[in-house]
Amino acid sequence: MAVPISQMWTVASYVLKQRFKGNKRYPLVLMLEPLFRCNLACAGCGKVQYPPHILKKQLTPEECFAAVDECGAPMVSLPGGEPLLHPQIVEIVNGLIARKKYIYLCTNALELKKRLPEFTPSKYLTFSVHLDGQREHHDFSVCREGGWDLAVEGIKEAVQRGFRVTTNATFFDGTDPNSVRSFFDEVMDMGVEGIVLSPGYSYEMAPDQHRFLGRARVRRLFRAILSNRKKSWKFNMSPLFLEFLMGDRKYECTPWGSPAYNIFGWQKPCYLLQDGYADSFKEMMETTKFEEYGVASGNPKCANCMVSCGYEPTAVMEGFGSFKGFLGMVRGTFSSYKDPHAAKLLSEFKSESHAPLVQIETVKAFEETNA
Repeated sequence: MAVPISQMWTVASYVLKQRFKGNKRYPLVLMLEPLFRCNLACAGCGKVQYPPHILKKQLTPEECFAAVDECGAPMVSLPGGEPLLHPQIVEIVNGLIARKKYIYLCTNALELKKRLPEFTPSKYLTFSVHLDGQREHHDFSVCREGGWDLAVEGIKEAVQRGFRVTTNATFFDGTDPNSVRSFFDEVMDMGVEGIVLSPGYSYEMAPDQHRFLGRARVRRLFRAILSNRKKSWKFNMSPLFLEFLMGDRKYECTPWGSPAYNIFGWQKPCYLLQDGYADSFKEMMETTKFEEYGVASGNPKCANCMVSCGYEPTAVMEGFGSFKGFLGMVRGTFSSYKDPHAAKLLSEFKSESHAPLVQIETVKAFEETNA
């Protein structure tokens, strides 16, 4: 597991402190979206489909700091949109570093190489670069030819300058696990700290609704990807969450583990669903009917969700919150997950037809229509 000891200790001590206090619901990572605006229009994304007057809005640094202080989570993820398009993103990052928050700045890296001189390497700052597989697959996924090359240039420059860098991949139906495993080799050769991955979520506003995976297909895909893994692969995630994706663990979603704050306020009930907003973190926690969400609730919006923002908090809380969970986490960190059946699955995937994601030309037409 490619997570620094200092960060692991911060999270572990935070979880233990919450358990000692008797708190059953507490945040682990704040999903802080400073803007929805982006320089890509990915077919599986539901964030950039807002009208222009919404895409022009953004949080101020003061609003970001107030949300972070109110929430109290030890980690902050800066997704979007594209955070590097925010004119005050450096000020926001420096303010969070001053608060000793571990930051994951989620970026498509199209602007990363140009913006890097404005940032200072820190153990608290990680550039989490969106790469959805090998070059051809990634460019189809983000609907931009040449996107892979620009992202890789940014990654290599950031690594050379001493920044923490991870890659963040989202996989959809039609993904070839053989290609993903080769992708792991490629990104580790770039010198990244680790890999972050997740199945996609079916945003209602996403242009392409045909590429989202059901739970059974998620488990089949990730068992093929993550079994019989190489020692050189490092994952910047809980090994218990990876076991969940493989079908070896059963978890319920922890929506309050990754609360979301954006230009509309505190989003209910989680980063992925928009069922209303609250004016404060306290109001969001107290008024959201969390029992109406998750697979066990029968809510159809949650039926196929296995996304990291909902389930990795569950895994982390088990890993640092119980002796049994901690042993499982340690064991998973060093296991290669030998599985002959999973090796056969790779052959089965090779023989299947894997249609590419939405063609770049199709999405270009979509962008022109909505310009």
